[in-house]
Amino acid sequence: MRSVAVNGVELAVDTAGRGSTVVLVHGFPHTGLVWTDVRDRLREDHRVVVPDLRGFGSSTRTAEGLDAGTLSRDLEELIETLDAAPVVVVAIDAGVPPAFLLGMRRPDLVARLVLIESTLGPLPGAEAFGANGPPWWFGFHQVPGLAERVLRGHEEEYVAWFLDQGTRGRGVRPDLRAAMAQAFAHPDALRCALGVYRALPESGRQIARAAAGARLSVPTTAVGAAPVGRALEEQLRGVADHLDGHLIEDCGHIVPLDRPGELVGLIRSAGR
Repeated sequence: MRSVAVNGVELAVDTAGRGSTVVLVHGFPHTGLVWTDVRDRLREDHRVVVPDLRGFGSSTRTAEGLDAGTLSRDLEELIETLDAAPVVVVAIDAGVPPAFLLGMRRPDLVARLVLIESTLGPLPGAEAFGANGPPWWFGFHQVPGLAERVLRGHEEEYVAWFLDQGTRGRGVRPDLRAAMAQAFAHPDALRCALGVYRALPESGRQIARAAAGARLSVPTTAVGAAPVGRALEEQLRGVADHLDGHLIEDCGHIVPLDRPGELVGLIRSAGR
């Protein structure tokens, strides 16, 4: 793990392996540890770069700048600082919007996008998925100060619930589960990470502006599981020039924990 200065913050970055570079971008409530099994497989023939996003894990503890545009610029500067371009960017959940904006703004830095289990704000195509409204925790997380107060002292149990739900109850090995849950038990860790949800309106506007003014020229793979399914793929169809989609059956939302082998296969085969 090393610290890399980007865009006014310090990102904690794990690097492993040699070869063409793959950048793995986590979501919520994750840290870079969510990619542990994927990283260990990819490092055999790739240089794997795994940052903790700002506000998460061991990176700068801040609740500011967690909109998709700022997170995208963090990734941009990370890739440039590591002199790694062009890279394959693999992103899940809340990491997908910044990865998408990176591909839109700086296609010179991105060889391919692999986008997993998320939606892209107001872009058309996800109407069926959102017909019953967003999951309950979206509203809970967006009210300033509420979730932090309610969950104080119970952050580890809360994160563990997401890990169980995201693997359809199959769970995560104990050491990894404990490390990910404990990352959110540190003082102020949850409040900072919730900045992603509190920035959703601004992130949605950024996505809409980007899609209105350009198309995504970077080859892109959309990966769905449960519950998002093919919603992201359908959204990307309206804006991506080169798109393929995959649905992993009997797989929970946190694909790198529930089906790491299948995901690595998709990453390796993407674009062949």
